[in-house]
Amino acid sequence: MVIDATDPSDAPAPLEAVDPSESTPPPGPLPSGLAGLPDPSGLIFDLDGTLVDTVEARIQAWLETFEEVGFPAERRHVAGLIGADGKRLAREVAEVAGRRLSDDRAEAIDRRAGERYDTINLDPRPLAGATDLLEALHRSELPWAIATSSRADQVTASIRALGLAGDPHIIDGSQVTQAKPAPELLLHAAERLGVSARGCWYVGDATWDMRAARAAAMPSIGIPTGGLRAEPGRGRRHRHGHVTRRTGDRPPTTRPPGRGRSRKGPLAASARRP
Repeated sequence: MVIDATDPSDAPAPLEAVDPSESTPPPGPLPSGLAGLPDPSGLIFDLDGTLVDTVEARIQAWLETFEEVGFPAERRHVAGLIGADGKRLAREVAEVAGRRLSDDRAEAIDRRAGERYDTINLDPRPLAGATDLLEALHRSELPWAIATSSRADQVTASIRALGLAGDPHIIDGSQVTQAKPAPELLLHAAERLGVSARGCWYVGDATWDMRAARAAAMPSIGIPTGGLRAEPGRGRRHRHGHVTRRTGDRPPTTRPPGRGRSRKGPLAASARRP
């Protein structure tokens, strides 16, 4: 696995001046590889498509919901919006169909899509290596959390599928005013862990993950699994960051911070291996 990561330390404007819906990376080359980033003080993970293979179920649930409410929706369009705030997703599809949604209507459609998802997502499976990585983190001193745009009642089955020994820190879409690509989820997660946003690494699989990380001034690592795999035309380089190139199922492992600067062990091998 080759890992490329973005470092927002050279962001062109303070966090409060960044609009997550319009943010773009700064000019010039981005640092490549984990060696270009300082050791993390914490790790934050997306859930759907990053840890658990649920993106196809999400897409299907949204398509069925839009058919039910009478909005034409293309699969490719919906796939590209998976991972974003559900109300935003509903509005964007409605606008393409020539409709404008009130806040209450967008909320209702989002909730209905969640209900559809619950009937489809009956047997979610963790993505290869996800459980091993999280168990290793659980045994380490490095704090970690999950930050997902999904509502609280939609994450239970996926968390259960990971088979973790303990309950993870989970920040979900019901705990914030705006989910991804706004930075609130990630900032709340960092606060929950007791570390600075700039000290965390964020791992996700979709456009919205990278944009949220950039808006939160948080280094981001993209993996081409759920969201990127579902979005035709997404490749090695992401508009708002870099993505990994998976050559196998073995995930990177990590170590607690403060044990020297050398990157020995599986993490170093993963970062170097083509």
